[in-house]
Amino acid sequence: MPAYVIFMKEKTTNIEQLSIYASKAPAGLAGHPLTPLAMYGKQEVLEGPEVEGVAVLEFPSIEHARAWYDSPAYQDALKHRLNGGTYRGIIVEGVAKE
Repeated sequence: MPAYVIFMKEKTTNIEQLSIYASKAPAGLAGHPLTPLAMYGKQEVLEGPEVEGVAVLEFPSIEHARAWYDSPAYQDALKHRLNGGTYRGIIVEGVAKE
């Protein structure tokens, strides 16, 4: 069953830390089966508070998504994202594809 990682950037607090994150995050993708579906493009908030940006990544399963998130390479980048802004992040299971 596919799974989706969704990050919502609520507020930038340190652009330098986000720049470091942007330079390190691609290394965390290596060896993980994922497809970027949306990466901070144009958006329209329908409900709830405004957000600065949204990213959506598709994985084959929740286990694959969690393995990517917990990987040492991504964890090295993650600390910079968390020091650079206020985010919400979730993993949600999708529906079976026919």
